[in-house]
Amino acid sequence: MKATLYLSDGTSFEWQSFGSETNTTWELVFNTGMVWYPETLTDPSYNGQILISTYPLQWNYWVPEFDSFDSFGIRKVFESNKIHLNGFIVWEYSNSYNHWEADSSLSDFLKSQNVPGITGIDTRQLTKKIRDGGSLIGKIVIWDFDEKNVFVDKNKKIFKEYTTKNFVSEVSRKEVEVYGTGKKKICLLDMWVKNNIVRSLLKFDTTVTVVPHDFPFMNGEIEFDGLFISNGPGDPAQNTIAIWEIKKAIDADKNIFGICLWNQLIALACWAQSYKLKYGHRWQNQPCKDLVSGRCVITSQNHWYAIDESTLPKYIKPWFTNINDGSNEWIMFPNKNIRSVQFHPESFPGPTDSEYLFRDFVEGLSLII
Repeated sequence: MKATLYLSDGTSFEWQSFGSETNTTWELVFNTGMVWYPETLTDPSYNGQILISTYPLQWNYWVPEFDSFDSFGIRKVFESNKIHLNGFIVWEYSNSYNHWEADSSLSDFLKSQNVPGITGIDTRQLTKKIRDGGSLIGKIVIWDFDEKNVFVDKNKKIFKEYTTKNFVSEVSRKEVEVYGTGKKKICLLDMWVKNNIVRSLLKFDTTVTVVPHDFPFMNGEIEFDGLFISNGPGDPAQNTIAIWEIKKAIDADKNIFGICLWNQLIALACWAQSYKLKYGHRWQNQPCKDLVSGRCVITSQNHWYAIDESTLPKYIKPWFTNINDGSNEWIMFPNKNIRSVQFHPESFPGPTDSEYLFRDFVEGLSLII
């Protein structure tokens, strides 16, 4: 099938479709990773986005068995129970694959979850458009399903609908779930959590109780030694219930650690502000500098928003900064056991430079390197 990608700046790209023969309209983002495809496609932070892969050759090695679980009852390889991105754009899709754990092709995997793809587009040229102009909305149109040019006159309406959407409420689980039987009890607020975050906590003799994004975890229903707040998609300011509960936890001097969206939520809970980055951070090689030791760690990241450091109250200190653009990557409370990172220390995908943060949180050790 032929397909066209229409962009909100009025341009379009036309080539070949694969995956589901379905039209879709979402925000465009890119990722520079060369591997870790199953983990990336099922990362909940990509909900509401069409992903562009800058690495030219895609999926010539595997889609592993989807319903394969580890000893904790968590899916192996995949970061959630479904594909969360809403479209996939690659330069060259491989029609054949070869890996000893391969279970299906990428096209069949996308079809099984109603996600369209386009191949043949110069993805690096498309990435440059985002790098030069910032955020773009895109629509994938399969020719047999829609008229060409239908998108061009509706860009403003589509963009308004997109920016007001609360993606966390769509992807967060609806019921409380418990993993592990360890001594230390952790309440994990699911903004939608990646599987490897849960797995990384369970390595250290813990019981992890995962609660929905709007769960009143400070009402005493759940006992916990530490509060962990996960990554998630969309605008952090939309999560008013979670922000209020986080403020209660801060005021109660709870032990708190969080990732990505949580880094923004904790700032909002303390009356600071977040803002949308022009380009976002979407790849697996983001360098972050420790402002205390001067040491650099390479991190995996996936977010549009960041904390405005100039609005932080004096009792919150920035700790890490992004070397590429100077945006905030970590904040801490010097007089409380509360810390958060903008990057993803759990890897999957990405480097493992900062995995030690899970150990330090669970064991109550100092986070200074």
